Parts: sequence; structure tokens; C-alpha cells
Amino acid sequence: LKGMKRKEIMAGICMGIALFIAFALQIIGLQYTTPSKNAFITALNVVMVPFIAFLFLHKKVSKKGIIGAIMAVIGVGILSLNANFSLGLGDFLTLICALGFAFQIFFTGLFVKQYRATVLNFIQMCTSFVLSLFFMFVTGQYHLEATTKGWLSVLYLGVVSTTICYLLQTACQKHVDETKAAIILSMESVFGTLFSILILHERITLRMVIGCAIILVAVIISNLDEQTEESVMA
Repeated sequence: LKGMKRKEIMAGICMGIALFIAFALQIIGLQYTTPSKNAFITALNVVMVPFIAFLFLHKKVSKKGIIGAIMAVIGVGILSLNANFSLGLGDFLTLICALGFAFQIFFTGLFVKQYRATVLNFIQMCTSFVLSLFFMFVTGQYHLEATTKGWLSVLYLGVVSTTICYLLQTACQKHVDETKAAIILSMESVFGTLFSILILHERITLRMVIGCAIILVAVIISNLDEQTEESVMA
């Protein structure tokens, strides 16, 4: 972290603000909507990313990127949605959350080509932490009562699920474009389903299999090289 540059710090702050907005609104939105709808609407960031790249960088949106993104959203929808899809306040907040995640992925892809992944992630985590701490005190939610098991869960989520995972994402996006990264990250739904089966002994359903299969195909399509893509599309 030695020799951090001002632009490097500002880049990490942009990533951290986007991440904070995404996490905060996802949690707040969850209070007013169902977990399944929250998960599905959050996954819409997959579709948003290529259009954000086009809007700000005039980056061409490839066929495989669009097809992969749409298929990923369909797959997540099959995994998480039920028959009721009426929209409310929670859904609107979650939609902004999805936009936050989309910008976080976009910023990561943009800045990691110019700056060090470790520095970017460190500043990103610090920014998100400081903003979370600030709003925790502003909203008066600083009275914490948790068991040892609860604190261990928080520690795991903070260190493994957030800091380490986002460091890996930042490092990998140096070699993978933002659209492909967003589609690969949609595999979260597949792993969530897999762990619910292995750990919580949830019953395997046809819906689970179809949803996971569609997401896997979306990831494969997004990773096709240009020559293979042309032959598949023909």
C-alpha cells in the first residue's frame, strides 16, 4: 500500500461508494420485499453493466454479452421468483441497489487497468466501512447485541465473503471485461442453490436444475472467443 496516489485513492472511493449504496439498499429493500424478488432484481445488474460501459466508454455491446446477460437474468429468475411479481417500495430500492452493483463492477473494470488491485480494494473496503459506520450512528442503530456465534458470522461475512472475494474480483477484472465479469458473478445464485442442497438439505427440483443450467450456459456463451461466437450465431 506504499506510495498510494491521489487518483488511485479517488478511484477506490468511487468503488466503495457504489458498493455501499448497493449493500445498503439491498438490505433496506429486503425489509419491504421478498428475498426471492430481492435476489432477482439485484441480479439485473448483469444486464445493466454492458449498457453502462456503452454509455460512458462508448464500448461496443457484443452479441454474446447481451445474450449471456439476458440468459443469466432468466436463470436467476427461474431460481428465485414465484408467481407474484407485483412491484413496491422494496423492489424500487433493490433496483437502485442493482444499479450500484453494476457501477461497482464497471468502476472495478475501469480502474484496475490503471491502478493496483490491492490498493483499490483496500480503499473500497475502507470507504464502504466508514459510510456504513456513519449511517449506523445517524439512524441510531448502534446498539448491538450479538452472541459469539453471531460475531463469528459477521467476521466471516466481512473478511471472507466481502474483503477476500472483492479482492479476487478486482484482481480478476484486470484480465476480464466488465460484461463477462458480471455474468460470471451471477453464478452466485448457482452456488447458493448448491450449498442449500448440500448443507441445508433442500430438496432438488426441476426448477433448480433448469435455472442453474441456464446460468451455466450464459457463462459459457460469454466466454466464447469471437471466432467461436460467429460460428455459434450463424
